[in-house]
Amino acid sequence: MATQPIIVPDLGDFANVDVIEVLVKAGDSVKKEDSLITLETDKASMDVPAPADGVIATLTVKVGDKVSAGDTIGTLDSAGGASAAATATAAPAAAKPAPAAAAQPAP
Repeated sequence: MATQPIIVPDLGDFANVDVIEVLVKAGDSVKKEDSLITLETDKASMDVPAPADGVIATLTVKVGDKVSAGDTIGTLDSAGGASAAATATAAPAAAKPAPAAAAQPAP
């Protein structure tokens, strides 16, 4: 499993933006683009998405904290390599029973 940082994306002209909602906690499984936290500026609110599929390893912000673009708010253990290997192993195993079933004569 590879660990990668969760970074606040570009917020335009805003800095020190309020965290108004934390939607996940350490140990939660997330999919790429799932919302992790919600930020609020004077003009709008926006969600910070997960950078990849994986499990939240750490989350270092809480409601009321202030963040800016480029801040690291936690880490994600991404399962990209392990999940691809599991899929590749499962596919040939599923393909083997099919020829055996096709070889049986029809009644």
